[in-house]
Amino acid sequence: MDDHGEARHFLEGKTIFVAGGGVAGSAFVAGLRKLWDPALRPPTVVVYDRHPRDITLQRDAESYSLSVSGHSEAGGLVALQKLGLVDDVFAHAVSGLDGSGCFKIWGPDWGERMRMRRKPLHGLPTASVRISRKHLRRVLNDAVDAWDRSRMQWESQCVSVRRLDDTGRLRVQIRRGRGEEAESMEEDCDLLVAADGASSKMRAWLRPQDKLQYTGAVLRGGLSKFDGGVPRPPGQDWGFIMSNTGVSCFLSPVDKNTVVWAVGHLERDPVPELDRTSDKDVQAVIARGQELGSHFQEPFQTIASRTDPKTVMCINARDKPPFRHDDVAAMPVVFIGDSNHALSPFAGFGANLALSDGWDLAEQLCRASSLAEAVAAYDEISEPRARKILKGSHKNLRAGHSTGWRYWVFSAMLWVGRWVGWVLGK
Repeated sequence: MDDHGEARHFLEGKTIFVAGGGVAGSAFVAGLRKLWDPALRPPTVVVYDRHPRDITLQRDAESYSLSVSGHSEAGGLVALQKLGLVDDVFAHAVSGLDGSGCFKIWGPDWGERMRMRRKPLHGLPTASVRISRKHLRRVLNDAVDAWDRSRMQWESQCVSVRRLDDTGRLRVQIRRGRGEEAESMEEDCDLLVAADGASSKMRAWLRPQDKLQYTGAVLRGGLSKFDGGVPRPPGQDWGFIMSNTGVSCFLSPVDKNTVVWAVGHLERDPVPELDRTSDKDVQAVIARGQELGSHFQEPFQTIASRTDPKTVMCINARDKPPFRHDDVAAMPVVFIGDSNHALSPFAGFGANLALSDGWDLAEQLCRASSLAEAVAAYDEISEPRARKILKGSHKNLRAGHSTGWRYWVFSAMLWVGRWVGWVLGK
């Protein structure tokens, strides 16, 4: 406040709700905490997350690992460095530090087609690391808890929102609790940041026609555990097995004894949702993955045979284009991360965009003189960035599952890329 008791910033003393405490939502709060001018009265931030507080009890996807990169400005390591959290993430990285592993593309015989070691930006020690989603979330959630102006409200989900004509504030309907004991309540805020994932309740409410689109590919796999460590290959490396059959397989360490495998295949129609309570259906997914990958040499079959049934996945790859916020002054809701521009698992870049979105929105909100100005500046950064990644992911999806001459052209491009990288590295 100034000497006359008037706010010097449009968010000073306001209330911000964040729908979703995942990577994007928590990164936004961590960014706001980092960038907020201490001379100003801070806003109150409440993060609503539908999962329980204990990450070990959350969805199975939290057990999987993801790539966080630092070779481009869109990379998550760049955002984490700005947030002051990159060292905390490195402490939990399973691979990618000190030469411990890198992204590779293998042939069906595990012959190395390409390895990717890019130059990191801004003094970062590596261009890419693998980290479990649960550890990344823990680092970000701890940053939310560390700010006395923000708090996590677990087992609570924002399901709808409307603007109040008399005050201009937002009234958000929140479902709190689980199952039959869940109760509905309403709370008011001045700004809502929707970060509730690819199946966003907020997007379904405000943009019902803006839905996920099937990309024409299905992913089958799970987590496999080994007492003596992850077999080599992949060891500490991660990447894809490619073949001329139109089938690929992604593999990555999750921890020193666990590896995730996921066989990808182009399929005209999406498959039915997996019934995890049916052992028959679960085993059928594993068997189908082994069948599709039958031409991959060992240790693929061994890895697939060691799959933990509780972790089996069968995912119809879906995504959607990003959008800009038309009139945030009339409806002060901002969509970030997958709630705005969902990527399929084949893109491998969703966490990076989520981290970048969180930081960029926080930065623009702190810099701008109005909400409209801040969101317009944010859209100028986020929308083209996400559109470029989405376009590239579609191109790579088709190339990576090509057959015939298209496959050999793609293989030749990989060989040329590897040779150029060798020459430049000399």
